[in-house]
Amino acid sequence: MLRPIEGAEQIVRSLVHLEGRLRVLTILERTVNGQPGLIAQQDGVTVSVYAFEVVGDRIKRIWGYAIPTSSGRGRIAGRVVGVAGSA
Repeated sequence: MLRPIEGAEQIVRSLVHLEGRLRVLTILERTVNGQPGLIAQQDGVTVSVYAFEVVGDRIKRIWGYAIPTSSGRGRIAGRVVGVAGSA
């Protein structure tokens, strides 16, 4: 079951927890479904895609999708929804 992560502090904690996994990724800025986004690749293979809903100067929501590996499991957490700046 996916649980949304809300609030700037919780989002930062989650990213710090993922730091080791993020080090091996190449992050590319792209437009995803018409929104600003990021594509994460490992060894040239796309492993996850993120789209950002921006309101004013803040990210309101992040949609993430992990691309399943041949084992059927995603390499990175599947969906992150957050509201930056709220506690």
